[in-house]
Amino acid sequence: MNRPAMNRRGLLAALGLGPVLLAAGCAGTDAPPTRWYELRAEPPEPRPAPRPGDGAGWEVSGAVRLPGSLDRDVLMVSSGSASLVPLPGHRWAEPLRESVPRRLVADLALLRGEGLVWRAPAPSGANVTRQLRVEVDALMADSGRRALRLQARWWLTDVQGGGRPPTLGQADIEVPLADGSPDALAAGHRLAVWRLAQRIAGG
Repeated sequence: MNRPAMNRRGLLAALGLGPVLLAAGCAGTDAPPTRWYELRAEPPEPRPAPRPGDGAGWEVSGAVRLPGSLDRDVLMVSSGSASLVPLPGHRWAEPLRESVPRRLVADLALLRGEGLVWRAPAPSGANVTRQLRVEVDALMADSGRRALRLQARWWLTDVQGGGRPPTLGQADIEVPLADGSPDALAAGHRLAVWRLAQRIAGG
């Protein structure tokens, strides 16, 4: 062994860094691979026949407000009275703040019919008569991963105004999970978004 290598080893030992660096190296090689999850494009349940209702064209706000706890790329569950527990190694391929609005708009379009739902800004020439804004207050499973709960509110406003107040709606949806796996947890998120679209379209 050459003298510079011995000097470096002696310096690390003197600083107490040798074992730390060795442990970090071992941890890096032993870490399990990251598993990625997404909100699938296809609805998680059979598509019903479109229900256009009054035939009004909806423009959906491009941003669905989510609580800060959901602005993460790691899958999380709730625990106790106020704790959140991340699931190490299990991550969203796309942040929920981006995937939830897109899936919600696509689901609403399936439920209401072609040419009746657009994500803002609506294309030129679209016959928009109402604007929809959605806020998600909760979207989280319990620590036992038995069920996932979604709480949301929405406002449907007439573009022409006319003094009519916005139509308000809210939903408190519980989705049972098939099992306690992270895959079932991710699938529960997708089903919750679909059920929310059904509530909004049906309202």
